Amino acid sequence: MWYDLQNRRQSDGLLGAEVRVPAESRWFDGHFPGHPVLPGIAQLAMVFDLIQGTQGVPARVLEVSRVRFKQMILPEDHLRVWAEPRPNRDGAYTFRITKQEEVVCSGTMIVKKEG
Repeated sequence: MWYDLQNRRQSDGLLGAEVRVPAESRWFDGHFPGHPVLPGIAQLAMVFDLIQGTQGVPARVLEVSRVRFKQMILPEDHLRVWAEPRPNRDGAYTFRITKQEEVVCSGTMIVKKEG
């Protein structure tokens, strides 16, 4: 895996995990030379991996909305990824990624179980 996902947990529907993206991750190679930052698609992939990991079956993303990228994620930043099911909306989650308790990315993701 291109990042380290640790301490995955689930409590009252709230999903969470700690994440560290090593400086040698290929995601930093071209985004941007001399000033590497983690691309938004990589951030969304971490959220999806967290959600799918609790599904027990493969899933796919149907929709991503209301995404806000508020801060840059740099190599070796210590992150927390959170996802919470939305009431009465099967497969819909609100999510946020935090760095030092500050939100760096947030939004909504809808996933569908396959199989």
